[in-house]
Amino acid sequence: MKNTSSYYAIEDYGIIGNCKTTALIHKTGSIDFFCFPNFDSPTLFSRLLDHKKGGFFHTQPQIENATIHQTYIQNTNVLLTRYISKEQLVDIIDFMPFDGKTSGTNEIIRVIKGIEGNTNIQLEIEPTFNYNRDTVQKEVIADNRLKLFCDNKDIAPMEIQSSLSFLKGKSEISNFTIEKGEAVIFVIKQFDEDTADAKEAIVSKSREKLRTTVTYWQNWMKTSTYKGDWTPYVNRSALLLKLLTSAEHGSPVAAPTFSLPEVLGGDKNWDYRYTWIRDASFTMYAFIRLGFLSEASQFMMWIQARLEKDLLELNKDIQIMYCVNGSRDLTEVELEHYEGYEKSKPVLIGNAAVNQLQLDIYGELLDTIYLFDKYGEEISYSFWSLIVKLVDTVIENWEKPDHGIWEVRESQRHYLYTKVMCWVAVDRAIRLGKKRSFPFPEVEWIKVRDQIFTYVYEEFWNESCNSFVHFKEASTLDLSILIMPLVRMISPYDKKWVATMEAIEDKIMHDVLIYRNLNDTNPFEDDLNEGAFIIGSFWFVECLSRAGQLEKAEYYFQKLLTYSNHLDLFAEEIDKDGKFLGNFPQAFSHLGLISTAFSLNRNLKEESFNVTTEYDLF
Repeated sequence: MKNTSSYYAIEDYGIIGNCKTTALIHKTGSIDFFCFPNFDSPTLFSRLLDHKKGGFFHTQPQIENATIHQTYIQNTNVLLTRYISKEQLVDIIDFMPFDGKTSGTNEIIRVIKGIEGNTNIQLEIEPTFNYNRDTVQKEVIADNRLKLFCDNKDIAPMEIQSSLSFLKGKSEISNFTIEKGEAVIFVIKQFDEDTADAKEAIVSKSREKLRTTVTYWQNWMKTSTYKGDWTPYVNRSALLLKLLTSAEHGSPVAAPTFSLPEVLGGDKNWDYRYTWIRDASFTMYAFIRLGFLSEASQFMMWIQARLEKDLLELNKDIQIMYCVNGSRDLTEVELEHYEGYEKSKPVLIGNAAVNQLQLDIYGELLDTIYLFDKYGEEISYSFWSLIVKLVDTVIENWEKPDHGIWEVRESQRHYLYTKVMCWVAVDRAIRLGKKRSFPFPEVEWIKVRDQIFTYVYEEFWNESCNSFVHFKEASTLDLSILIMPLVRMISPYDKKWVATMEAIEDKIMHDVLIYRNLNDTNPFEDDLNEGAFIIGSFWFVECLSRAGQLEKAEYYFQKLLTYSNHLDLFAEEIDKDGKFLGNFPQAFSHLGLISTAFSLNRNLKEESFNVTTEYDLF
């Protein structure tokens, strides 16, 4: 069916980056989203959020009836887009140079290579500054240099350098011809008067940067300890998580985009370009699983610095999220002049949820610290002293209602997920303290841990539903309940858990897709029904795996992978028709994939593992 929308489908994009910022590139080769110079900086291109005002960069081969393919160079974040016809073939390579260091260039390099025939290329350069709040001016300042600037002196000018001339006579070109065997280069970067390169130098430097970048990513992937089934999917997920993790700070963003809607036409359009304690902790868990301990170590230094600043200097509780550089300021602002993806408003930057009480973050964080101490490096006593303060906060507050994992803005409730993660926080701290013989009030902590455990079993089991429910006195389910066996609060073979799994599959699943429930309702009955939440589907499969239902788990996992896009990437959510919703690509989805693949692969290869049931495919 032909797309009649002015917006490309979210699933039709790929991503490149340099662990400092990223760009989203449509499968036609259009660069439609690019924040510069950092993940959370204003956009230079954001056509993804307003097809008229957002801005983009495109070099489109004019090939009639072309077949277009897009892929990554093996085990890298270097993107290859191919235009193919009987008479013509053009390759487009997009990448951001990266060698693992933080001092490298911050730029997009596009290489256009003529493989067969001579091809006319349409050139479109439509940048915007500061979310299109400042007017861009263009000036060809040399034969192959196009300067982009505005009157706002706080906005650094940009430039595009090329291996071809931007002028034809006195006019700026709008198209050019690439011949068989010819390569044309475009470099998008911050303007620097002193770094003007001749056309030949641009080609040679880009070739060397491409070689260095490919080598870095492939060598990084070789250090993965994962050798099991579904390796291509696991590797792509690992490469994405690395791409979203700041090389300078060690802090990962939840997603590289903002305000892509959870419901088309809806108002839940949040900015995800920040570091959530929850998401970051899960990301480090995935890195530890795959043997990437240096990434986990750098995050531990980042989080320790946050704790020292907040708890000791500012005498404040930790926030649920931070800017990548550790700043606490995430003031939420609406970009009223932006239409929004598929007219989904408001378009928001910043995130007001930063001020919410979300007590579950202590559980995710302390679980990851516990695992890092076990599989990575032993933590210091000074770090332990900060952990004690975190546990004290949990003990003082676990009985309070909060906004929960889904950051419901309208109300606070007693959520099962929150209580479970409060139990995790105290439990992992006890384990860590005992393992390392650190001083702590053991009797008090064990008492509180056991109180929380009992509270969960008594207050969240609903006899009429024959299942656990997602908040106190609720009568419905939510995918967040699936965390219980994953953090070992309940046995996956427990009769109550088996009943809960059956209820989840019956009430909030469609095919292998599972849905959130933000209230006490049936999520399928909402008029504006959001998409299925991808990590929930992975959690469900991992719960099956842990319960020994390996045939069913493997089949569901394979079906779930078919919902990824052409580059094996996932958004936050997915609609019943397979369309992506929410910010993209989403770290939460991919860390769920890694954890599930790890569990399945381990259990399938463990001969003594208790396989409980066979599963018929139809």
